[in-house]
Amino acid sequence: MYKTFTMELAGRTLSVDVGRVGKQANGCAFMHYGDTTVLSTATASEKPRDGIDFFPLSVEYEEKMYAVGKMPGGFNKREGKASENAILTSRVIDRPMRPLFPKDYRNDVTLNNMVMSVDPACRPELVAMLGAAIATSISDIPFDGPCATTQVGMIDGQFIINPSQEQWKVGDLNLTVASTKEKVIMIEAGANEIPEAKMIEAIYKAHEVNQEIIAFIDKIVAECGKTKHEYVSCAIPDALMEELKRLVPPEEMEKAVFTDEKQVREENIRNIKDKLAETFADNEEWLALIDDAVYQYEKKTVRKMILKDHKRPDGREITQIRPLAAEVDLIPRVHGSAMFTRGQTQICNVVTLAPLSEMQKIDGLDANETSKRYIHQYNFPAYSVGETKVSRGPGRREIGHGALAERALMAVLPSEEEFPYAIRAVSETFESNGSTSMASTCASCMSLMAAGVPIKKMVAGISCGLVTGDTDDDFVLLTDIQGLEDFFGDMDFKVTGTTEGITAIQMDIKIHGLTRPIVEGAIARCREARLFIMDNCMKPAIAEPRKEVGEYAPKIISLTIDPDKIGDVVGQRGKTINEIIARTGVKIDITDDGNVSVCGTEADKMNEAVDMIKTIVTDFEQGQIFTGKVVSIKEFGAFIEFAPGKEGMVHISKIAKERINHVEDVLTLGDTVTVVCLGKDKMGRISFSMKDVAQQ
Repeated sequence: MYKTFTMELAGRTLSVDVGRVGKQANGCAFMHYGDTTVLSTATASEKPRDGIDFFPLSVEYEEKMYAVGKMPGGFNKREGKASENAILTSRVIDRPMRPLFPKDYRNDVTLNNMVMSVDPACRPELVAMLGAAIATSISDIPFDGPCATTQVGMIDGQFIINPSQEQWKVGDLNLTVASTKEKVIMIEAGANEIPEAKMIEAIYKAHEVNQEIIAFIDKIVAECGKTKHEYVSCAIPDALMEELKRLVPPEEMEKAVFTDEKQVREENIRNIKDKLAETFADNEEWLALIDDAVYQYEKKTVRKMILKDHKRPDGREITQIRPLAAEVDLIPRVHGSAMFTRGQTQICNVVTLAPLSEMQKIDGLDANETSKRYIHQYNFPAYSVGETKVSRGPGRREIGHGALAERALMAVLPSEEEFPYAIRAVSETFESNGSTSMASTCASCMSLMAAGVPIKKMVAGISCGLVTGDTDDDFVLLTDIQGLEDFFGDMDFKVTGTTEGITAIQMDIKIHGLTRPIVEGAIARCREARLFIMDNCMKPAIAEPRKEVGEYAPKIISLTIDPDKIGDVVGQRGKTINEIIARTGVKIDITDDGNVSVCGTEADKMNEAVDMIKTIVTDFEQGQIFTGKVVSIKEFGAFIEFAPGKEGMVHISKIAKERINHVEDVLTLGDTVTVVCLGKDKMGRISFSMKDVAQQ
């Protein structure tokens, strides 16, 4: 027998089947929200994985194309690697749940969410987030939950709880908030310059809804939850930590850690590890734990100094931003480039412009969205942190960071009508020591402006960190965290925005949630910092978008034609449009509503193509002047091609003012001539005159 639990959530019924399917998983929730159906499972290995010092959690979000009645693309007609949306959804599920597992747990855990049906009114991503939390909560896997997730949209200033796919797409806010019973544990947002106060209001509106969901999950756990299993703790033995502190006194560790040079700090820690390895050479158990033990000792040292003495590892004040630098046009011949440096974090961004026809095609579960005009991609090579590793392409972290910087700029991009280009921005990480995604946002903004993209406002981003004590009101917020403060701290709160408001948020934490004063303080601190970055770094490098695209960027001329004339421009089997392209070397895109874009790098060739198109779609009237080429000679006259696929005839009597006996006496094939339109003859052909041109 299985049990079904239901609740009303944002005007729709959420139902959970437990024990109906997936009975061999540690936990399984068969989720239904409207007609959206997601199967969420949680499984764990029986034993811990050997030789690791982290919790091996894997989160999967599987998009089945049958869920929207579509066949997968590709030769095999089978779902391939995870889409970008699937990867980003997996990350959003992972971030609030990971801190709720025991820190010393080393068993492999997989949370799998399979989308089986999609109702456009009920977003499957949200259902998967809830399903993963429920499946884990009712399982025997150690988990300090439950947690719940709510999404908030905003249209015309009104909040919408768990908006539909269409509302999510067109609204001014895309906010996802996860909570425990007491605190907010994860925030993800994209926004159209939402003021800070409005964003905080939306966050805590979602938090209120999450409390209703948590009460619902508690009911399910009470009836169906399994007893949590025992596990082998991988915590560092107390005896080892005591011996470590004796061999390396706290003042020695403080001296090793507190330096503004990452390489110096790493060398100091390496020397400490070498000293310990020599001391513990005969103790194989402790020898294997040195790296983790030193990490824990280093972490406690940094946290103590920040929390008690407000002393940061590099000597900065709590609100101080690292040294800033910015420049544009450092890469020749590209369409736009900029470099942003903040301390030992350095990003170079390069922008490429292309016709709209080169937009990214999307094959996903959102049937309405089939292309993507603006693309931001982020690369993180090993050399940026001084490591040696072969590049295997972008991982989930790179995709997530690229998406965050992309979301940060979406609110200020010009419309397709204002700027008919597809835009690709690529952030190359030259050096990394904390918050490269926020540096990517700043570099991307400057690079877009350097490329001549008329963005509406400047956007900057910064990350705020956190170190907490024993009570909720014992905490320190850190502006512009570097890598060490991210690793050893409790929070990485990234906020991007303009002078007017927020465009994106991404919050990662390692603790069981944040109080409202922390959330409000972090958002306020990030606003102060991003305005400082814009005024003191970005604006001196480039204050506004350039008026025109660069020398090497494609130029686009836009015009509108009668949709009924599109066939004339394209021609039979594309013959006419291909002829225009062959003659001029331009690229031509035509939409179904008659919008034509002519793209090229040579203005004269582009204008020539535009003239050809205008000529083709013109309704021919008496008195119009055309220039064309002689393509055929007959006894009675010559045929003139005045546009690709368009011909008219000059009767022999209309060639010259004087009488001629043969057309060849005046014209030869290939001659370029100017003619005036006389209308149409009895056979419906366009009739031209050469001798009457001067009279027009």
